[in-house]
Amino acid sequence: MNSSVKILDPTVLRTRSRSLDYIELMKPELTLLSVLTTLCGFYLATTGSFNVWLFLHTAIGTALVGGGAGALNQYIERDLDVLMRRTERRPLPAGRLMPSEALLFGSVISLLGILELVVFTNLLTGFLAVLTSTTYLFLYTPLKRITPLATVVGGIPGAIPPMMGWTAVRNSISLEAWILFAILFCWQMPHFFSLAWMYRKDYARAGFKLLTVVDEDGKRTSRQIMIYCIALIPATLVTTLLGFTGVLYFVSAGVLGFSFLLIAILFARYSGKQHTGNMSMANVYSRRIFFASLLYLPALLILMFIDKV
Repeated sequence: MNSSVKILDPTVLRTRSRSLDYIELMKPELTLLSVLTTLCGFYLATTGSFNVWLFLHTAIGTALVGGGAGALNQYIERDLDVLMRRTERRPLPAGRLMPSEALLFGSVISLLGILELVVFTNLLTGFLAVLTSTTYLFLYTPLKRITPLATVVGGIPGAIPPMMGWTAVRNSISLEAWILFAILFCWQMPHFFSLAWMYRKDYARAGFKLLTVVDEDGKRTSRQIMIYCIALIPATLVTTLLGFTGVLYFVSAGVLGFSFLLIAILFARYSGKQHTGNMSMANVYSRRIFFASLLYLPALLILMFIDKV
């Protein structure tokens, strides 16, 4: 019997639409985030008239590549997903889809997404899409079971999408594109570390060697969160100094950044101590960091849209 498949109630299998399972394979939350940050880069790079068709092709290509990477990641990690409570009901470990179906689906939409970007935007954007997918699947995914540095490596494909939006318009990687990369890279670290702290027992059960698994008291985790929250502040503010966002954005981004850092400091205050009460409060603040990160990034993107110079 295949240990990677859990048998569910047949009623659930009959009533659940297979189309929803394929959408779930695409990791829609992560894919939507990639599309939004890509379109933010596109908008910031645009001068003069707005090219709607190029905008749509960039969005479609990014969604297909991101969704394909999500599906292929679930194919690769199907035997690990079954070991974690937060992933055991995904389509593959739950047995609602066959591995071959996920492999074919992920491969096809990935290729279609790359072709969409190469044909309708430019080669550079297509290359960045390939780089995003390959580093996510062939570096970050296997490294999670080897080293805590996997999270830093995983930040690279997560930070490339806004560069893709920029290159779709400009067909070049300028300093502004690298700043957008830095913002997304720094944001991902507190976002993921806080999530990984909340689910550290799940990750340990699956054999992942993430920082939150090897860092029992949270001291190293809190230090990393603080470092990236601090780095995020100048990374977000420099866009105004470079002249492509205004004063409203500068002030608001500063408030957002220091507020985010404050929550990180509170998490650090309670981590590193094995006292039950302190660990309980550390868990509370790790959850607050995670939800704060979910509010922080959309707020920052909206400010960029509103106050673009």
